Amino acid sequence: MRRKPDAGHVAVGLHADSVLSEKVPAGGYRTVLAGAAFGRVARLLLVLCLLLPALTACTTIRDRVGGVLAGSGGTLRLAAAPPETLDPAVAQDVTSWTYLLQIYSGLVRLNDKLEVEPDIAKSWTVSNGGRTYTFSLRDNARFQDGQPITAQDFKYSLERALDPRTRSPVAATYLGDIVGASDRLQGKASSVSGIVVIDAHTLQITIDSPKTYFLSKLTYPTAFVVDQRNVESGASWYMHPNGSGPFMLKSWQPNQQIVLVRNPNYYRSGPTLNEVDYYIGPQSALSLYQQGKLDVAPVGVGDIARVTDPQNPLHDQLKTIPQLSFSYIGFNVHQKPFDDPKVRLAFAYATNKKALVNGLLRGSRTVANGVLPPGLPGHDPSFTGIPFDPAEAKRLIAESSYRSVDALPPIVLSVPGGSGQVAEAFATMYHQTLGVTIQVVQLQNTFFDDLAQHRVQMFFLGWAADYPDPQDFVDLLFNGSSPSNETGYDSPKVDDLLARAAAEPDTQRRLALYREAEKQIIDDCPVIPLYFDTEYDLVRPSVKGLQITPMGIVSLDGVRIQG
Repeated sequence: MRRKPDAGHVAVGLHADSVLSEKVPAGGYRTVLAGAAFGRVARLLLVLCLLLPALTACTTIRDRVGGVLAGSGGTLRLAAAPPETLDPAVAQDVTSWTYLLQIYSGLVRLNDKLEVEPDIAKSWTVSNGGRTYTFSLRDNARFQDGQPITAQDFKYSLERALDPRTRSPVAATYLGDIVGASDRLQGKASSVSGIVVIDAHTLQITIDSPKTYFLSKLTYPTAFVVDQRNVESGASWYMHPNGSGPFMLKSWQPNQQIVLVRNPNYYRSGPTLNEVDYYIGPQSALSLYQQGKLDVAPVGVGDIARVTDPQNPLHDQLKTIPQLSFSYIGFNVHQKPFDDPKVRLAFAYATNKKALVNGLLRGSRTVANGVLPPGLPGHDPSFTGIPFDPAEAKRLIAESSYRSVDALPPIVLSVPGGSGQVAEAFATMYHQTLGVTIQVVQLQNTFFDDLAQHRVQMFFLGWAADYPDPQDFVDLLFNGSSPSNETGYDSPKVDDLLARAAAEPDTQRRLALYREAEKQIIDDCPVIPLYFDTEYDLVRPSVKGLQITPMGIVSLDGVRIQG
């Protein structure tokens, strides 16, 4: 779940009444996209840049540009944001992924093509009708201190993530398919029956039913291995993690810099970069890049026109990558007035997505008609979704149980702290197109807790892929029993389609089921998809071989730094 916004980034100078303008006035708008839903979970995080990107560094998928670093020695300098945690069991935000993917590792991982491949598990077999996975671990796998990694370490790590005392907000989502996981989460069991140590290098995991995407879930940090002695050394153990990834944490200066150094005990073909420096201070990443202090820098909306100009010297250093993420307006379908489907649909018809993308976002994003992004298996480019039609929106209000806008109860749009001005733009849009008055409330520290407890009425959020599968979007966000379903949407028809898709071995039939579920979800309107994200990064010519995937995961095995 990658969709956690960074409340530290605030929108500045945003004119809410300009959200419907197709033209950008002189001077433009200075906004900041606060972290996604890169999600997570997609909060996993979350997110995804969730809010509107801008002139300074954003907490987006780009913040994970570290990937698995490799090169020809030296130091790679990147812009990022501070992590919320370095405990992989509880991480649910995009920014924490930046570091977790360097410091830790799991049974499997995603490669440059976003395919599941072996990591600490060198191989595996699937039996019991697709329910039992038997993993064979590498003999040479080590924690960074040289201690061997065994099957028992993985059992401890997975059971710790599912321990209710760990308070992981994502364990149920990514590990809940394992037999016995629910009992562990509820405190009814001290272990997980579906996780069995066969011997020191053989681990067996049994899930409750065949699911084609299960291995993909194990690429999420919640399934990463941790050292029990390290964890039990004290509450702040993650400030000095004994990880197993290609890099080790050397130093962490809050709001200034995080430094990672090469792990000499890394069991794979290790990186050759000596060090990776993440700048997490307040100065603009683009400014630092232009000063020669960064090797890679994200580009915000305010600078898109400049760097995409072929006459600009920076143009040849720009990389543009469509991302597997989307931003949306969400409704609590159990709170009035959004318990009425006609009211939700009215808001959808009153949403001018094209004006949002072409005006406020300056054409830097793509209008989202559905929830499955371009490039994701199952995306349907012919799907038109719900068009902008204020007249139809007003007709639906008249047909609703409320009959008129004046009869609607008070409506509150809740957003994370620091994103109030962005939300005001949406409130203005709905006032102009539908005639409804919306109050914007910033929840500084409680946004995601309130969201999880279904205490918010209407919200603005984003979701980015944890793995390239439509299940990660359609199932996690809209299955009636999913812990990541924060709208409260529950459709027996959709749940049936999702259950059939989960067990369907034929790829094309499986994707067709997800597309059918997506169309039903859009018709029921628990969310209004707004736009699909695009990554804009400047990469210095001295950095050779850097690749940024549609998930923002970068494997730098072939990277070299010249000069």
